[in-house]
Amino acid sequence: MKLNYKKTVLVGFVFFLICAFWQAYDTIVPKILTDKFGLAQGPSGIIMALDNVLALFLLPLFGAVSDRCTHRKGRRTPFIIVGTLIAVVAFLGLSAVDNWQLGAVKDVSPSNPEAQAVLYEANPSFSTPEGEKIVLQDRFSREEYTAIPMTVTNDQGKSETNPDYTDYVVPARQAYAWQMTLKNPVILICFISVLLILLFAMASFRSPAVALMPDVTVKPLRSKANAIINLMGAAGGIVVLGLGMVFSTGAAKNALMNYFGFFGAIAAIMLVSLFIFLWTVNEPKLVAEMHEESRRYGLDTGDDEEKGGDQKLSRAELRSLILILASVMLWFMGYNAVTSKYSVYAGKVLNLDYNFTLTLASASAIIAYVPIGFFAEKWGRRKTILLGIVLLGVAFTAASFMRAGHSRILMNCLFALAGIGWATINVNSYPMVVELSKNSNVGKYTGYYYTASMLAQTLTPILSGYLMDFRFTLLFPYAAVFVFGSFITMFLVRHGDSKPIPSKSVLERFDTDD
Repeated sequence: MKLNYKKTVLVGFVFFLICAFWQAYDTIVPKILTDKFGLAQGPSGIIMALDNVLALFLLPLFGAVSDRCTHRKGRRTPFIIVGTLIAVVAFLGLSAVDNWQLGAVKDVSPSNPEAQAVLYEANPSFSTPEGEKIVLQDRFSREEYTAIPMTVTNDQGKSETNPDYTDYVVPARQAYAWQMTLKNPVILICFISVLLILLFAMASFRSPAVALMPDVTVKPLRSKANAIINLMGAAGGIVVLGLGMVFSTGAAKNALMNYFGFFGAIAAIMLVSLFIFLWTVNEPKLVAEMHEESRRYGLDTGDDEEKGGDQKLSRAELRSLILILASVMLWFMGYNAVTSKYSVYAGKVLNLDYNFTLTLASASAIIAYVPIGFFAEKWGRRKTILLGIVLLGVAFTAASFMRAGHSRILMNCLFALAGIGWATINVNSYPMVVELSKNSNVGKYTGYYYTASMLAQTLTPILSGYLMDFRFTLLFPYAAVFVFGSFITMFLVRHGDSKPIPSKSVLERFDTDD
């Protein structure tokens, strides 16, 4: 019995396009909402949480609907085709609406030499990243304000974004953008409407796409197959971050850039990935081959529950399950707050291009998977997770003290550490949940895991957003508190840490949630 790696990679192109989209969405949409529409972090967080709210209801719905699909192309492929095509059109439409709003704020674009003069005449009120309330004309004369340069030369002779520009020009520009939004709110309404169509389209094929891997893979090989699928997803995210560096989406001078080229590149990646999938993957044929191989090895492919049905957990096991799910929610509260807000935070507080640091975190996580597997096998999942929590918490705590002008190398090292810490947690947390399940109710326990993680990802952009409106620099302290809180709940866990059967390949150690 051997995994067909080529087949699994080709099936994984769907997850590649999904992760490519979400990487672009999570980094660019917050910037559009704050930079071009001028939304505060709280309202922006509510809009950014819409995908998670929809996912709570739509992912299980479309997963169940696809189970009953009898289309000639298979149960999952029709959803993948229709969902991807609608998403691509909506994604390009979102860029068109963004460009519409760009016309309303073009006078204060960094590319306009008179931008700061326009801001001064508008005299907006705003808060600095440190929370100081400013009325522009009360603080500066016209000559002082228009003389603030975007960049300065540091002690090493290198050009970097001027902290005064970050503190007084960027938030003033966002306040001006909000004034323009209030004058014509129709554009924001259109943006949110197109965004909802886009999110609905993406949710319509997420569950069918994830379900396709086990549909075409025999049970003993699904861990290896899931490792390949997750690596394909990570690759999609890194490709988009690389494109972000090419387009310089994180540069201060491009805060009000036209994103149509970038969005077009992402849409092209999604379409090419879909084409490769459709050209090479025949779902009904692969499903039939899986059933034939299962019969050849005497494997059960049915959905019948084990005799005895769902057995109740003991009191100690139930307590551990609750603690594990509490841990999942806590570390997602911390980690997702950073990933959903960092693209904005990097420009306003650190004067860094967010693309490189996020790429470094993703690359570090991928590299760390193999040694994490060895640690988990030797120490157990719980102890390995506790180590990951410490690494992630230390990285976020140290990042709390980083400001513009501080060492970029140190910030990159902290994000690399955060990537390793997150991978250490993420690889082992889902297996702990399903370790407490029976073969007949793995899906139900998987639902518990996703309910905890999606609920956290729904709440944390809103909570962190309103906290950042009070003081922008509280993002990393907020994240660190939740991450270290998960250490307490995980430390109290006593079940779910059964030692897995040793695998012949390190790829099984990549098995994680999508």
